[in-house]
Amino acid sequence: MASSACSPLIGISCYLEQTRFGVWDVPSAVLPGGYLDSVVDAGGTPVVLPPVGGWEAAHLSNLDGLIIAGGADIDPSCYDADRHPETGPARPDRDESEWALINLAFKLRIPLLGVCRGMQLMNVVLGGTLHQHLPEHAGTADHLPVPGTFGRVPVTVAADSRLAEVVGPRVEVHCHHHQAIDRLGDDVRAVAWAADGTVEGIELTGDVFAVGVQWHPEEDGMDRRLFEALVGEAGT
Repeated sequence: MASSACSPLIGISCYLEQTRFGVWDVPSAVLPGGYLDSVVDAGGTPVVLPPVGGWEAAHLSNLDGLIIAGGADIDPSCYDADRHPETGPARPDRDESEWALINLAFKLRIPLLGVCRGMQLMNVVLGGTLHQHLPEHAGTADHLPVPGTFGRVPVTVAADSRLAEVVGPRVEVHCHHHQAIDRLGDDVRAVAWAADGTVEGIELTGDVFAVGVQWHPEEDGMDRRLFEALVGEAGT
């Protein structure tokens, strides 16, 4: 773990996307800058982890914390479901890479924060399932109002949860998702909900910091508290 002389190293999973910058239009490893800013503002040093190669315990030996970032839909074959027509294209590079990262975080007891897709994948890794198209289940598009924008969703947090210690019993959040947790995985506890019943936060039982939120705290300065909590755990 981190020494007092160094800020905690926080790994963040990223995407492989076709990206335009300057005169170039090339495949790139990319990540929204809000994740980096949030970690730095919280006192950590971010390390971007691309979905290439195979992750092993030795690769994470110098990391003090891990963030699984938001992004594309998880392939429903990961939780033994048929593909819904509204489910996005499979991204096996991310599914495989982040699956390994999450399992290693559990094994090595590395503090973990899952954001949106990251929360969903934490649940799936532990045997849970997802609703593949939330408007059909919840009857609302509040969580994904328009492509490229965030919905504002009030969330209630369980008073006896680690998440409530960080963000309080009620919080309004930035959401951008059309999928959500259905069946909880092993040792996964739902600790936050939208008014329509959608699970908006989870945490694992036990004493290691392993929290997932369906919203995007990197988009909301108020929720830098989640990054501060992760960095604080990573620095102990």
